Amino acid sequence: MNTRDTLKINEEGHLEIGGADCVQLAAQFGTPLYVYDEAYVRRMMRVYKKAIDELYDGNGQVLYASKAFSCKAIYRIADEENIGIDVVSGGELYTALQAGFPPEKIYMHGNNKLDYEIGEALDCGIGCIVADAYSEIDKIDAEAKKRNIRQTILLRINPGVEAHTHAFVQTATTDSKFGFSITNGTAEAATAYALSKSNVLLKGYHCHIGSQIFEKESFALAVEKCMCFVAEMRERLGFVSTTLNLGGGYGVWYTEDDRKLPAEGYAEYLETTISTLKAKASEYRLPLPYLLVEPGRSIVGEAGITLYTVGAIKEIPGVKKYVAVDGGMFDNPRYALYEAKYTPILANRALESATELLTIAGKCCESGDIIAVDVNLPTVKEGDLLAILSTGAYNYSMAMNYNRNKIPPCVLVKDGVAEYIVKPQTYQDLVRNDVIPERLIKKG
Repeated sequence: MNTRDTLKINEEGHLEIGGADCVQLAAQFGTPLYVYDEAYVRRMMRVYKKAIDELYDGNGQVLYASKAFSCKAIYRIADEENIGIDVVSGGELYTALQAGFPPEKIYMHGNNKLDYEIGEALDCGIGCIVADAYSEIDKIDAEAKKRNIRQTILLRINPGVEAHTHAFVQTATTDSKFGFSITNGTAEAATAYALSKSNVLLKGYHCHIGSQIFEKESFALAVEKCMCFVAEMRERLGFVSTTLNLGGGYGVWYTEDDRKLPAEGYAEYLETTISTLKAKASEYRLPLPYLLVEPGRSIVGEAGITLYTVGAIKEIPGVKKYVAVDGGMFDNPRYALYEAKYTPILANRALESATELLTIAGKCCESGDIIAVDVNLPTVKEGDLLAILSTGAYNYSMAMNYNRNKIPPCVLVKDGVAEYIVKPQTYQDLVRNDVIPERLIKKG
């Protein structure tokens, strides 16, 4: 188990998170339940901010990547920790604004921003929009002209760095749907195009090479390619980029196959990035750009766990033993999407030795509704409390109402005290937007 000071096993043999006993959390809030450790979230935000402040003289900003986990509370925490955020939809933008997050510290992403989303971003005074298509440059320019403003933008470029991760979360390969390619000349053409517009102000570039990346060298290579391109644009177009957004994608611990890092260890990624950035700026005689980074998974991933109650247990002799829980792919679709791996633990009997090889299944009517395959656990009984570790990122974000199951609530724990940050859904919530046409209403 990947233990840390805010995730441990207490004297009763129960798993604790943020000083709260998981057995008590389940009794108070029910299951399935997402649980977030506030202290760890804040600690990770501070690690990245400190790295930029100390290693780069504060010439940059940390942007929390909303897609990992979006709710009002996480934006309040980000604001209190004095970092910015990125958003990828009108819904994430709206949530942040409802939480009172300063719009000037918001960056908007997406490869197909809708017209109304661009309008909403401009109306709120968003800090920057990262353009990912010629049509977006046109739309931003046109909407900015209507409002008599000049909107700051970055261009998303694709350096062609192939990170060692799952194909579904690689975003900077040559055939990615994201960004303008450096290698085929598209990025240069898009730069010239953006510079020709009157109501957009191009400040620089954005690059994100993927997710769940452990190799620091991948980020260094991305910096090298981006800075070479920046130097080329100065020579060919006379454009000096003043901002470089290098995205996120830092890998987190899910199983024993993954690298384990303490929270402070994540500064290593920025150390590599910043040292390479300084070297390349010196080599090309470029000014040091304002540096933006966008950690998301690494801020909330290990900060979150999901609690389930064990239900039906089914053994197929000589084949497999299934343990079903009261959740499933509706609260964690990541295994169904790309066979994501997790570490489970019996939260109510966490000190017992593993004795069985089990597969944890959900309650949805899908054969592929699996949480974890071939994991070692003590003998599991109906009613046991099962915790799945490192579910803070992309679990609640991807949750759905498949089979009309209710999306679990989220609680935030600090110093042993837990509070809702996302309330439980009800059956009324499930039918709230359903409409029965008049012709289907029973008469008499």
